[in-house]
Order: sequence, then C-alpha cells, then structure tokens
Amino acid sequence: MAGRKIAVVGLGGIGGVAAACLSLSPENDVTVCARRQIDKLTFDHHEDSISIPLKTLSDPGLAEPVDWVVLCTKAQDVASAAPWLENLCTPQTTVAVLQNGIAHEERVAPHAKGATVLPAIVYYNGERLAPDHVRLRHIRGHDLLVPAGPQAEAFAALFEGTPIDVGRSEEFLTYQWRKLLVNVIANPITALTRQRLGVFQRSDIQDLSLSILREAVAVGRADGAQLRDNEAEAILETFLAYPPEAGTSMYFDCLAGRPLEIEALNGAVVTAGRRHGLPTPLNSAMLTLLKTVSDANAKTP
Repeated sequence: MAGRKIAVVGLGGIGGVAAACLSLSPENDVTVCARRQIDKLTFDHHEDSISIPLKTLSDPGLAEPVDWVVLCTKAQDVASAAPWLENLCTPQTTVAVLQNGIAHEERVAPHAKGATVLPAIVYYNGERLAPDHVRLRHIRGHDLLVPAGPQAEAFAALFEGTPIDVGRSEEFLTYQWRKLLVNVIANPITALTRQRLGVFQRSDIQDLSLSILREAVAVGRADGAQLRDNEAEAILETFLAYPPEAGTSMYFDCLAGRPLEIEALNGAVVTAGRRHGLPTPLNSAMLTLLKTVSDANAKTP
C-alpha cells in the first residue's frame, strides 16, 4: 500500500477533482471525508471518463491521523470541518487549504492541532455533475499554486503523474490577490445574474467589473500585493479568455439554493479596505446583495 496517507475533506467540485486526481497516483493512499458514503467517483477530463474507486468516511469519529489533509470545503465551512481536522491532524500533518480568498492560515490553524498549514490557489474549474461525478477543466497555466518551499515540493509530488499541475511561487501573496480579483467579479456576477462566464461578453458587465476591480486593486496594494498599474484591465482581459460555458462555485451554489461563500471574496476586500482605511462601496454593495441571496437560500427548506 502507498506510503502517503491523504485525507480529502469536502467532495464538491474542487474536492472531487482533487480526490480523483490524487487517487490516480499509486503512491497515494486516499481517504475522502464526506457527508455520505460514495464508493466510486466518475471523473471526466477532456474527452475521457473513468470510474475511480473511493475509500470514504462519513463519521469524523472514525478518522485517524494522516500525513496530508487536503481541505476543500468552502471558507465559511471551516468551523464545521473542525471535527475532521481534530482527528486527522497531528503536528506532523500538513493541511493544504484549497479555498478561495486570503488568510487561509488564520482560518484553519486554530482547528489543526499544530499541523502545518499550506495555502493553495485553485485555478482549475471543478464541476460536480452529481454526488459521484465530477469534471475537470483546465483554465490556463498551473492548476494549483502554493508558496515556494519544502512543503510546496512535497505537495507537488502528491500530484505527479496526474492531470493536476502544481506551481510554486515566491510571490504567493500577489498571486493570491490576483486570484481574489478574479473571484470578486466572477463569483458574484455569475451568481446574481444566474449565468455562466459568457455573461462577461456584455460590455456593461465589463464596465462594472472594471470598477469593482480597480477598487479591489487599491486595497490589495495596501495589503502588500505587488499589483501592476493596469492590473484591473489585465485581470479582465485574461478572464475574458476563460471558457464561456464554465460556471463558478457561487453560481452553482446559487442555483442549488445553498449558502454562498461571501466573506472570503468581496467580504475579504471590504475587511481589508476597512483595515487600511480605504473605501470599498462597490464591493460592499456586492457583499450586501450576496448576503441577501445567501440568507434567503439558508431559509429555504
């Protein structure tokens, strides 16, 4: 049996793709921690579709310490994942956090029992087609990005020989903010309009996106990110090259009537803006609208 014991916590689009790809390496012994028992996962990639056996736990009380935890819950669900982390983690464990937003360590470390926390930026598009069926779309460049260092090399080794490409960077904070900039337009606009990325072909949506981005860029610079003078325009230009048929996690959550990942996205910009004394009226407006939708979703039986 493989020597690297890995637990994937959360089996949504991102977690399902991560679990599928990690399971393709014979060096990995993968356990999925999810709400329900799933014995196999259908994994679509390009034109191929394969069935991957899964070892699943649905009771945190049965979990045992592992070498790696790959945390793929939404940022707002970290506290609810605490029972998993408490049983899976020791000071020798590394928790790779595949979540949107910034401040991964601050969110996860209090629940991780002294484990090392490795933040990761997710660039791939993972769509959950059914509880046991996920699809991987590559966007561009690396699929995952982590801060450079020994833990980064060990994390990249987990995905060797799989469809996921892991990059490492000395300028991780800047790339974190660049990903956040994409998310503060992609997620709220697709969720509020209930349209996939093709909605960004509209000129009025592009104008709104640029205004939201310029506001967030100012906050990111104040937070230490090395952002370019034309960062907002460059982000939008890059974003417009994404597949128009792709959806975002918030879009899918909105259609499914689930609570939305708010505070980690536009909420993070508003919080950082407040910390640095910068106004964020457009991101605040998005935050208010998304909270309204999310609260209504939470009340729906």
